[in-house]
Amino acid sequence: MKNTSINNRAKRIRSKLKKVNKERFRLSVYRSSRNISAQIIDDKNSKTVVSASSIKEKSNKSKKADLSLLVAENLAKKAMEKKITKIYFDRGRYRYHGRIKIFAETLRKNGLIF
Repeated sequence: MKNTSINNRAKRIRSKLKKVNKERFRLSVYRSSRNISAQIIDDKNSKTVVSASSIKEKSNKSKKADLSLLVAENLAKKAMEKKITKIYFDRGRYRYHGRIKIFAETLRKNGLIF
């Protein structure tokens, strides 16, 4: 993978977050043109603890913003079952805008702290 400006932005954001948040799990978000997926990662053990995706959980929702709400609610529910409340939000190369912002706000409403 070439080091383009998008990849450099993702590396820069991730490295700053890892310096500050050593005791928390990382919430990584991926957004495509149609779907959104997220996973909570334990960086110490390099394992995915919880994941959710709109590909697996398709419903009658036609809007992409509604899909991000659905995925955020499912991810928060799964995280609460595993007793995960404190995470840090790794938005990767995406700006905190649109579907990413809706996703983050829904997670906060459902009890995750970041």
